[in-house]
Amino acid sequence: MKKIAIFVDVQNIYYTTRQAYGRQFNYRNLWQRIDAGGEIVSAVAYAIHRGDDKQLKFQNALRKIGFTVKLKPYIQRSDGSAKGDWDVGITIDVMESARDVDTVVLLSGDGDFDLLLKKINEDYGVTTEVYGVAALTANSLIDATSIYHRIGEDLLL
Repeated sequence: MKKIAIFVDVQNIYYTTRQAYGRQFNYRNLWQRIDAGGEIVSAVAYAIHRGDDKQLKFQNALRKIGFTVKLKPYIQRSDGSAKGDWDVGITIDVMESARDVDTVVLLSGDGDFDLLLKKINEDYGVTTEVYGVAALTANSLIDATSIYHRIGEDLLL
């Protein structure tokens, strides 16, 4: 049975599914789909901590499904802009797990991850899979992955 690691860029998935469909992503359906194809040995969801009740309930729901939730504080800058980026943290965790799994699944449309997917495929020979909203996923990311899955109705609440 193949070993699978899942990495979720929660903010990216939240905003892209909301923008494209006006709906939320169904993490339970995703888990069931991936679990049917192998053994999920690691599943991490990267989110921003704002401390509101709705987010805390969502994070607890992810934990109940089986995800480890990693949180980074939401930072509001003096100029009004905000910061809450997990790209480096996701990259480090993917690099560390890639040598121990057969498949890395990334949920994000962020083209910054294209080099990461190419690197782990070349260095470790892992299969990479990306789940993203088609119209909002970088072409470079789609080109870099072994298998691209369009997020559609079957993965929405």
